[in-house]
Amino acid sequence: MTKKTLNQNAKYFQRLIDTIEPDFVFVNKSINRFKIVKNNNNNVNQNKSERLSDLKKQINSIENCNLKDNSKNFIMGEGDINSPVMLIGEAPGATEDSSGLSFQGDVGALLNKMLLAINIKREKVYSTYSINFRPPEDRKPTSQEIKRYSIFLKEHISIINPKIVILMGSTAMETVTGLNNKISNERGKWKEIILKNKTFPLMITFSPSYLIRFPENKKYSWEDLKKIRQKIQDLNIKI
Repeated sequence: MTKKTLNQNAKYFQRLIDTIEPDFVFVNKSINRFKIVKNNNNNVNQNKSERLSDLKKQINSIENCNLKDNSKNFIMGEGDINSPVMLIGEAPGATEDSSGLSFQGDVGALLNKMLLAINIKREKVYSTYSINFRPPEDRKPTSQEIKRYSIFLKEHISIINPKIVILMGSTAMETVTGLNNKISNERGKWKEIILKNKTFPLMITFSPSYLIRFPENKKYSWEDLKKIRQKIQDLNIKI
């Protein structure tokens, strides 16, 4: 009588499978072993809000600052922190300093009209200032003050991470780009700034407060606004 040889390896293998997963099924379909992590907008917003809060504390901790010592309010920024468009003005005026809000009164009304002219509602952008405190007597910030706040403003841009940055006024231009030429020579031209290995397109234009004083230059601002609108279309930005 011949004994049948048992395949002990096959027996143990089957027992192992049964122990690990009784309903284990073999299929020919390939397995996706890459874990897909969905973007959580709430976490992104929370992270931005926390970083903005930390930045605000840093700016508020500045010592021996004539701007800070003579202002009523610290104005950080307002609007949609996830907006693809970041608008940067020069510095708060008396109305903004009293209210604690950016671009108020006649300046705010003109800014609203300028944005609506290119089909953008102001609440859809994020707006801030180059200098977070009102300069005494609304004077132009000094070069030393601009350099001091430039560090904070560039970090501000990195946090908001916009697709387009609009610089309104010579102070905004100098704070972000370092240029101290006449704004009339630099406006209307697309420029770039690299922050933390990321490139941000910039458009320099006149500030609303300047246009109120010199309304004959509104025609130039309109040309700048049309270029901004075109860039938004070219980059397929939804706003």
